[in-house]
Amino acid sequence: MIKIAPSILSADFSKLGEQILKTKEAGAEYLHIDVMDGIFVPNISFGAPVYKCIRKMTDQFFDVHLMIVDPLRYIDSFAAAGADGITIHHEACDNPIETLQYIRSKGIKAAISIKPKTDPQVLKPYLPFIDMILIMSVEPGFGGQSFIPTAIDSVRAAKKLVDEGGYDIDIEVDGGLSAKNVDLVSSVGANVIVAGSAIFGAPDMAEAIKEIRENGDQTYCAKL
Repeated sequence: MIKIAPSILSADFSKLGEQILKTKEAGAEYLHIDVMDGIFVPNISFGAPVYKCIRKMTDQFFDVHLMIVDPLRYIDSFAAAGADGITIHHEACDNPIETLQYIRSKGIKAAISIKPKTDPQVLKPYLPFIDMILIMSVEPGFGGQSFIPTAIDSVRAAKKLVDEGGYDIDIEVDGGLSAKNVDLVSSVGANVIVAGSAIFGAPDMAEAIKEIRENGDQTYCAKL
């Protein structure tokens, strides 16, 4: 079954609490929380203190995506702020396996992400240490970008690595997804769908989440 992870980077921050509650009421299991340092990506977002404030509002899975260099420095802060899962980038970390092991030692799910141009084969050494793979289908750092079609091949390759290794690992996709194209990634193995503007920019948030879920479930279940 598909899990929906609304990306709060696309939310109206003047109504953040209200919009988070709406995603929960609409059945979104996750909240995707982007953390950007202005170094690995050219943008800056909020840090752990902000997310600690919204933790008390919902029991949704806090899916924290660290788009930062040397993420090991901040694992304790985000664990304390209420992260349920922490994703680091292969391209931004000199010691990814050590960092993934440390994330798990905090009782948190660990994930690794790759950018659109990164060969998915780099994921193979991480498989014993992760609970999820995040395939970026846009260049990380900005919301509202268009889906990059080569991400389909990356999802397919990641799913093959997971299946061949006999692992139970979720595959998440982030960037340019909506009800209109979710089938492109769900049909090749993605089961966690991040959507930002397609949810927070929709006239009816609940309907947007429902349509993404139904379209994703239909093609994901058909594949299985």
